[in-house]
Amino acid sequence: MSIQVVVGANWGDEGKGRMVDYLAQDADFVVRFQGGNNAGHTVVNDFGTFKLHLLPSGVFNPKATNILGPGMVIDLQGLAEELDEIRARGIEPNIRVSDRATICFPFHRMEDGWEEERLGNKAYGSTRRGIAPAYGDRTMKKAIQVGELLYPERLKTRLADLVDWKHIKAAGIYGKDQPFTLEEMLAWTDAQSAVIRDMICDTSVLLEDAAKAGKNILFEAQLGTLRDLNFGIYPYTTSSCTLAAYAPIGGGLFGYPPTDVLAVVKAFSTCVGEGPFVTLMEEEEGNQLRESADEYGAATGRPRTIGHFDALATRYGAWAQGATNVVITKLDCLSGQKRLKICTHYDFHGEKIDRFPLNAVLDEATPVYEELPGWEEDITGVRQFEDLPENAQAYVKRIEELIECPVGYVSVGPEREALIVRG
Repeated sequence: MSIQVVVGANWGDEGKGRMVDYLAQDADFVVRFQGGNNAGHTVVNDFGTFKLHLLPSGVFNPKATNILGPGMVIDLQGLAEELDEIRARGIEPNIRVSDRATICFPFHRMEDGWEEERLGNKAYGSTRRGIAPAYGDRTMKKAIQVGELLYPERLKTRLADLVDWKHIKAAGIYGKDQPFTLEEMLAWTDAQSAVIRDMICDTSVLLEDAAKAGKNILFEAQLGTLRDLNFGIYPYTTSSCTLAAYAPIGGGLFGYPPTDVLAVVKAFSTCVGEGPFVTLMEEEEGNQLRESADEYGAATGRPRTIGHFDALATRYGAWAQGATNVVITKLDCLSGQKRLKICTHYDFHGEKIDRFPLNAVLDEATPVYEELPGWEEDITGVRQFEDLPENAQAYVKRIEELIECPVGYVSVGPEREALIVRG
């Protein structure tokens, strides 16, 4: 039996989907344990290129059961559309949806947009998919659980109360008078839920039985450490816990600790959204790498901010995740770079900072770099670490030293097989 957790060590978009797709070939269960459809995992395999938002990245293994866990907020329409997309391409996944996950409604998307507009130039950089309002409702004990779709009369009463409350908020805070009706929300819920009603169950029972039977279970996170609600660059975070420690709660499996935690990070730094980003590249250099590495958000298409590798942020990210191994992705995208910079610590008004701080410091911190020589060779065909150019090996080894966690995998391309396994 193995219980593995794949998480992001940085701001998200690190390449977790490609690792889950790779590891899922030996998994019996793949579980998304938090988040919604506000981010995406890009997967490239024999079936083609896919951008997944709610579906676990194990859907390409026909033998795996893929679970949307109780820690998620689920846009029923988004899930139905995503299922339609992959089925149209010949993929018929085995999906189960936790009855304890909660629903992200169209009015959550509206609220998300209204709040970003109200904030103006102080906006958080939300994807406007309704995730923060949906999680806010869960905290306020207003949310509707997915399992309530199986109890129509109760659902109607609960949704009526929720719509009344939303109307009060819409009018009082945003000046929106009755922007939607109960009848519209009931019709949306009925139409969209038809696709998943047969998938709804107590997924904790499935996972506990699987663990008892010695099955292989793989937990998949969305986003990364620095977008975590508690340990990230608050308030420029997501609204859920992105850490491996949350996997048992958001996944719903207790008493079976993970055997491995794999923290994924790119060979350079990127982020989508607002918030401090210390190692920002010069504009021309960053633009070139963005285009050559195709650094655009999988969920929104927004261009990612590009930076030099931030060892300080990554060491913190791996620490917070309790990582047993780190995965470095997109090393191949650095081929042709003459010099490579690694940020070893921050300078804050002349003080050396060697632990990732709060935004109050990050906003004024400057990076302190060391430089390493680059390499010219195309490394996309390399499958053994020793076959990499010496400078590429040195770059990985130096990162390993600085982040204080072993690098167990190095990705040299987006395809499933374009992976170097170390040790």
